[in-house]
Amino acid sequence: MRSFKLLAAAVLVLLTAACGKNTKIEGNLHEGAGKDVIVKLLDVNRFQVLDTVKTNDQGDFRYKLAVEKGKPEFIYLFYGDRQIASLLLQKGDKVKVQTDTLGVYSVDGSEESLKLQQVEKDYSAFMREMQGILDREFNPDAALSRCYVQYYRDRVKYVVGNSHSLTVVPVLFQQVNPGLPVFSQSTDGILFSSICDSLKTLYPESRYVKALEKEAQRRIKLMEIENKVRDAQEVGYVDISLPSTDGKPVKLSESLGKVTMVYFWASTAEQKMFNMDALLPLYEEFHKKGFEIYAVSLDSDKSAWAAAVRNQNLPWINVCDTRGALSPYVEAYGIGTLPMVWFIADGEVDTQANVRKGEDIRNYLRKKL
Repeated sequence: MRSFKLLAAAVLVLLTAACGKNTKIEGNLHEGAGKDVIVKLLDVNRFQVLDTVKTNDQGDFRYKLAVEKGKPEFIYLFYGDRQIASLLLQKGDKVKVQTDTLGVYSVDGSEESLKLQQVEKDYSAFMREMQGILDREFNPDAALSRCYVQYYRDRVKYVVGNSHSLTVVPVLFQQVNPGLPVFSQSTDGILFSSICDSLKTLYPESRYVKALEKEAQRRIKLMEIENKVRDAQEVGYVDISLPSTDGKPVKLSESLGKVTMVYFWASTAEQKMFNMDALLPLYEEFHKKGFEIYAVSLDSDKSAWAAAVRNQNLPWINVCDTRGALSPYVEAYGIGTLPMVWFIADGEVDTQANVRKGEDIRNYLRKKL
């Protein structure tokens, strides 16, 4: 019985140690006696505050946190709103950080944190160089392009050379500005997917790898659509495949009549009136002669679109792309305003058709049918 109790106690100690705070940060904030240092965790795309620690009279502070094996965490130290250190910590790491209130810091005890620090330095230098070009160049386009291309190539080299390091994840998500990622080429999806596969061999349960996998899948799908757009020249139009009201995808190429109107719209009051006042009479008049409507809603609210289709009893083919303005078909068909229509006749987009109003459409259909 005594040996059983000793064994149970030993197991409890081991379990407690395994679940305890196994990663340690020892830091010093230069001239920061009695100051608050905020510890934050990067939860994929947002910061989560873990704790606030106060420095002692010498500016020293300590913090312990639990990091699971195989799930390294990006941990950031803040002084007020200013980021003063960036760390990538694994289970059991014991790091020492020297920093100041401006964010000039050094780190010891974590190779991954050193890599992350260099990644951020390189990115900051790139952004400063881009801003410097804008400030001093009268015609900055060529210089900006050279600077970007050089940085892009350098980042590709870093990512490929560090394919088993989680420091590549923030690199892959860097932006030149809020609307322009550093990795903005369509073929970058292949790189994202390849790096994700490498990281999954070491960190299959990491939240950051799972986020990267989701982004890689999104980019691969976009690349496939762009390839279809290029191939569309062979058939004369960009094919579309989107879900209808029953959730099943309907392809434009399998829905063609003698003349097909590709109709981009949204369920606003004005456009619903256009359905009833203009399109329904036209559909009833010309559908038996070979006229078809393939209506693409760009509503982000799928239920609002489905309700409009149902309430108006729209008899033509209705599909919805909830990506709205971000839909690749918006760019492919040059959609600037809604509603907008294109006509496919004889298997090709009729670029000569210049119709916007109901009467224009009627005259066009009379001519074609």
